[in-house]
Amino acid sequence: MTNKAALITGITGQDGAYLAQLLLGKGYEVYGLLPRRSTSEVNLTRLEWLGIEKSVQFIDGDLNDLSSLIRALQKAQPDEVYNLGAQSFVQTSWDQPILTGQVSGLGAVNLLEAIRLTRPETRFYQASTSEMYGLIQEPMQSETTPFYPRSPYAAAKLYAHWMTVNYRESFNLFSCSGILFNHESPLRGLEFVTRKVTDGVARIKLGLATELRLGNIDAKRDWGHARDYVEAMWLMLQQDNPDDFVIATGQTTTVRDMCTIAFNAAGLKLEDHLVIDPRFFRPAEVDVLLGNPAKAIAKLGWKPKTSLQEMIEEMLAADLKRLQK
Repeated sequence: MTNKAALITGITGQDGAYLAQLLLGKGYEVYGLLPRRSTSEVNLTRLEWLGIEKSVQFIDGDLNDLSSLIRALQKAQPDEVYNLGAQSFVQTSWDQPILTGQVSGLGAVNLLEAIRLTRPETRFYQASTSEMYGLIQEPMQSETTPFYPRSPYAAAKLYAHWMTVNYRESFNLFSCSGILFNHESPLRGLEFVTRKVTDGVARIKLGLATELRLGNIDAKRDWGHARDYVEAMWLMLQQDNPDDFVIATGQTTTVRDMCTIAFNAAGLKLEDHLVIDPRFFRPAEVDVLLGNPAKAIAKLGWKPKTSLQEMIEEMLAADLKRLQK
């Protein structure tokens, strides 16, 4: 067991919760950065779902406030910092492009700058995203594939990604980016398509709804389980040298096929309930994403453990349980 400390931004999100669980299991002291808005109440539902909400120490702070980040670093004295905080929903980034740039882009730089000024020995992980590939330049995307972002979210993340590289090369910080492809779980927000599907199918199964409305179901994604992917984040910060890694399954599936898995698992037929709704199409669509995890497999010894079928079935079971309550 270790006696390390870690600070996680975005700890109340899907990845933050699973990462906190992983680090607590390894004996870390885990701190979570919490932005306060108009209430002292914080949404801890994901941490509560995993039964770890009382094991995490929370520090008030905001990615847009450099002074609060410096204070958080002074308080937590972390060996590792994981920046998972972001405006992380692509569709919303079209409605809130400036906020998305401030939080997802400049927020990461505020954190890098705080580390450089106060704890340069700290190891830093940046949550990059496969959305940065956007209009794909290669059929399978690796660490060397050129980026072509197709949303304000992806553009903001790309700025944070390159600044992470710049701080590594300019200031010798141990700063890494994980270019994570789509990863889901029962803790995923309802605004994401996989969870929208499993929640929708569960509602139909329980007689609470009759249809599921979706946009482009021919889009293809490389889907893995968040529980597997946070392990890759941790592994990146245990290496001798900092580097960037694509984390993916190396398999791509259409939204349609993912839906079919969910409906079949519930004993329902897709064609009886699925409605295509033009309102859910994006201004600029990313048609296919397929990651090449060869470098992560070779250098980190990481590989995904959970199949898409297992993950969707786990998510559906969790949604049925939630709705039956």
